Amino acid sequence: MKPIRFLYTVALVGALTLTQSSCNKVLDLDPLDQLSDASYWKTPNDFMLAANQYYTYLRSFNDVLFDNPHFDGRSDIVGGQNAFSRGTNTVPTTDGNWNNNYTRIRIINYLLDKAATYQTPADITKYVGEAKFFRAYVYFELLQLYGGVPIINKLLALDSPELQAPRNTRDEVADFIIQDLNDAITGLPAKASQPSAELGRINKETARAFLSRVALYEGTWQKFRNNGARANTLLDIAIASSGAVITGAQYSLFAPAALGDSAQKYMFILENQKSNPASIQKSANNEYILANRYDQTLRQTRVNISRTGPGGPTRTLANLYLAKDGLPIEKSPLFQGYTKVNSEFQNRENRMRYTMGLPGAPYWQGNANYRVDWVGGPADLANALKPVYGANFTYGALKWVAERQVLDYEESYDYPVIRYAEVLLTYAEAVFERNGTISDADLDKSLNLTRLRINKTMPKLSNQFVQANGLDMRTEIRRERTIEFFAEGFRTDDLKRWYNAVELLGKPLLGVKWTGTEYVTTYPQGASTPKDADGVIILDAVRSFSEKNYLLPIPSQQIQLNPQLIQNPGW
Repeated sequence: MKPIRFLYTVALVGALTLTQSSCNKVLDLDPLDQLSDASYWKTPNDFMLAANQYYTYLRSFNDVLFDNPHFDGRSDIVGGQNAFSRGTNTVPTTDGNWNNNYTRIRIINYLLDKAATYQTPADITKYVGEAKFFRAYVYFELLQLYGGVPIINKLLALDSPELQAPRNTRDEVADFIIQDLNDAITGLPAKASQPSAELGRINKETARAFLSRVALYEGTWQKFRNNGARANTLLDIAIASSGAVITGAQYSLFAPAALGDSAQKYMFILENQKSNPASIQKSANNEYILANRYDQTLRQTRVNISRTGPGGPTRTLANLYLAKDGLPIEKSPLFQGYTKVNSEFQNRENRMRYTMGLPGAPYWQGNANYRVDWVGGPADLANALKPVYGANFTYGALKWVAERQVLDYEESYDYPVIRYAEVLLTYAEAVFERNGTISDADLDKSLNLTRLRINKTMPKLSNQFVQANGLDMRTEIRRERTIEFFAEGFRTDDLKRWYNAVELLGKPLLGVKWTGTEYVTTYPQGASTPKDADGVIILDAVRSFSEKNYLLPIPSQQIQLNPQLIQNPGW
């Protein structure tokens, strides 16, 4: 996936400050939607420049490293305490999630308004397609957070009646998103026909992949709330759109042989500077369908990724990783228990040690603790750190942590907004939830590709394997998704659409097992820390997520401005 200059250049305009703080110097430019109509919207290039700013709306590292609506720390797989995971958040006066997204919708509608009177519409079809994609992207964010919201599909005046209209229903918003994405697919180029300079811009495959995300989310939301007919329609869309991306074969999992079973780890910290033992660069990564792109020279992340990390994984995540025989640890004879600080890591699938790290094993963290010769020899080891688990009674996380020598805030790996692994797992889940079953052939072309990417000797997931070992197919599909997308902003939303957040987020948040283990001597301060009946450290016992917390409250200021909005239930 070659870095493309247009997306890096976008970072130089003021719109970037909407999504991240930065000490990069920015140009003092008027927003494109405020430029004089007499001097703008005259050429396709004008529409391209206007569409460029939409790429700053994409999720970034800020969304997965800090407390944001999609942060795993609001779920059950990252340690910590916050009002949202506890269900104790209150109605805010104002909310940037609401305000910023409606500002973005206005900016997008401005381009679409100008496009409607452009004399040669065929010349700007792809930019109209990009605008439709991003309007769907923004409305999906609103749907996930608030449910039904006002649909604004045109420019409004100060006295427009839409400003005092009631919220559209959840179904209407979902259908509007789907229609925008279908319109986008019609107008966007296929990846195969994109010039090399435009690779990274939205294409048909991007829109289909995102459509599959929307349809799976809303389809399962409806299914587990007993709206089967609606669910089936949406799941059919998810199957068709993800299946089209798979069949199109324009993307593939990142798995270069030179990196072996560490391929997935290095994908997340891939830079054009030497960032992995094989010196593989970003151009080798064909897994990122849509990415928020960074570059060491043109656009650094300006987030202290390696030092911040995604937070400490909990016992829930640690216990989800399979043993090497493909079985859950409660069923596998290979599982070594918890006696030593690293015994539970033995005989486990490779993603566990590359995502969470092995206690006592060396790791590198950029800046002062970086790889020297990349061979794991004396020079590397002398400059390495060793994870010290138990100090806060969670596990350690290595995902997103740079190994090359790079100063804090200067990492430049790309953030994957949509990657091919998601399309594969969307397909598997949608097929199963639509039909109540999934064939081995469908598993082999989807879920088993991610499962076996760096676990070459692990048995495939198959119907026979499930039956022979007393497993549950839905549980295994969800397990795969949670493991694959740790710290990528999916778990909180998944629990909400599966309609089991009240159950799972109502349980105490747990860390490492302390009683009867090596932690008793290595971390004696755990003696005074609350534990459950099995001697496992309790990180947070105050968990009261309730039905109302499936949606955020509408900010009170918005209801004061328009009383017809009506607050979400329970708030």
